[in-house]
Amino acid sequence: MSIKTIRAAFAHCAFTGLSRNHLALLLTELQPAWTAAREDRLHARRTRERVRKAGAGRRPRLTFTDRVVITLVHLRLAIPHAALAVAYGVDRATVTRAVTQTRPLLARRGFATPTGTRLHTLADVFAYAAAEGVTLRVDATEIRVRRPRQGRPGRKAFVSGKLKQNTIKTTVAADHHGATLWCGATRPGRMHDLTAIRVEGADALPDAYPDVQLPVDAGYQGLARDHPDQVSAPPRKLRPEAFRRP
Repeated sequence: MSIKTIRAAFAHCAFTGLSRNHLALLLTELQPAWTAAREDRLHARRTRERVRKAGAGRRPRLTFTDRVVITLVHLRLAIPHAALAVAYGVDRATVTRAVTQTRPLLARRGFATPTGTRLHTLADVFAYAAAEGVTLRVDATEIRVRRPRQGRPGRKAFVSGKLKQNTIKTTVAADHHGATLWCGATRPGRMHDLTAIRVEGADALPDAYPDVQLPVDAGYQGLARDHPDQVSAPPRKLRPEAFRRP
């Protein structure tokens, strides 16, 4: 199978989760931001103004469309960078660089809602929930990452106490139908779920929007204690020694 055929296959909605028309609109929207960011990186590398016209020199191994498709496929299906590198006939570092540079462009778009507005911060989510009468659900998810290099400051902060692996923790907010409204507060895996969301202002937001209801799991007991009328959490499980007879 040729590389061209593989690239066409990965652009299918079965891999990206987007229709052809939606993908084309996304590429058109992100193209100017990508071009501007690339010119900034090249200017910082040259430390002077461009001598040749844009587009001169060797062609990149991955086109802009390839970079966006690879990022979407990786985020949706969690296909390893090494596997995507083999499919596209490039080095793994090339795929990693493409994903690293494209993810911020997707994150800046925010999350679309049925009303047409886009949510970028947790405060936007609470404001949307208060205006539309939406019940929010918040939880944290962990993704396994490579172990940071030896000698790096804060290396142990990535070791998750729950999974016993090096992870990155991200907080996700969804509505009562399960539609994702926000994905952020990305922190090293050792940080507690409650601490990660408090950094985003979760303590003040329930007071600012008193009508928003927020069912959470047992990891957010502190938030439910501080806001009992809005945040509901299940009771903490008793430890085995609590059932032992004296």
